[in-house]
Amino acid sequence: MGRLSVELCGIPLDNPVIPASGTFGYGYEFAELYDINILGSFSFKGTTREPRFGNPTPRIAECPAGMLNAVGLQNPGVDRVIDTELPRLARVFHKPVMANVSGFSLEEYADTCARLDPQPQIGWLEVNVSCPNVHGGGMSFGTDPAAAASVVRAVKAVTSKPVIIKLTPNVTDIVSVAKACEEAGADGVSLINTLLGLRMDLKARKPLLANITGGLSGPAVFPVALRMVWQVAHAVKIPVVGMGGVSSAEDVLEMLMAGAAAVEVGAANLIDPWACRRIIEDLPGAMDRYGIKNLKELRIES
Repeated sequence: MGRLSVELCGIPLDNPVIPASGTFGYGYEFAELYDINILGSFSFKGTTREPRFGNPTPRIAECPAGMLNAVGLQNPGVDRVIDTELPRLARVFHKPVMANVSGFSLEEYADTCARLDPQPQIGWLEVNVSCPNVHGGGMSFGTDPAAAASVVRAVKAVTSKPVIIKLTPNVTDIVSVAKACEEAGADGVSLINTLLGLRMDLKARKPLLANITGGLSGPAVFPVALRMVWQVAHAVKIPVVGMGGVSSAEDVLEMLMAGAAAVEVGAANLIDPWACRRIIEDLPGAMDRYGIKNLKELRIES
């Protein structure tokens, strides 16, 4: 095990850097730019049972130190992912991959996860109860501890692989949701998903996004994400995957210090497709500057 190595739900990673769902496609597009096997893993595009076109355009809005998105879980559906996307991915990525799953009912979450569970390349199921850009699902499950726990129980009943629940920051108390997921049997939690935001089109005198609201990501959200990771990591015993505005090796070190077991990188991939490679390459130098021998020594106990 090298000085960058970590472990997530019992699965070893060469390093803690994981591109976040929705910012890395199904991997093979980035494999045309660099060898993506340098990554710890990555979380592929949010997948639902049926194909989804997503929200109407415009879906993206820029803002200072970040961006708003309201893509709306556009994806080809789980059967196409299994039949087409995973075989293409297997040719370029030779490590366990994280499957990100969204749904609009308990039955849909369970069915989609049950179909993905037997796939040999999938190491973890990251179950998204936090998408702010769809109606009738997603974040509606993640804002209530009891509802989030019900998703955990439904998925754990039909899967054998580690289940990581992706949490929304758009709540008063994220710790209560995380603890409810832990008590229901979740193997880990990941946080934060995007913060709900809005931009106006002054010329048209209406909201800029067709969906009206969108999810804020980018460097602006990093301090909020770091605070929530700290709170959750010191309240639960299961692993926490930290994310939200991460764009540098130093950001990764801060997330690990706050208690994260691994770190996802999101919007940075949309700005710089080589962002994750750069962060991984920069990690040893950043560790040397701060006298860090290995990543396992970083977490601060409260």
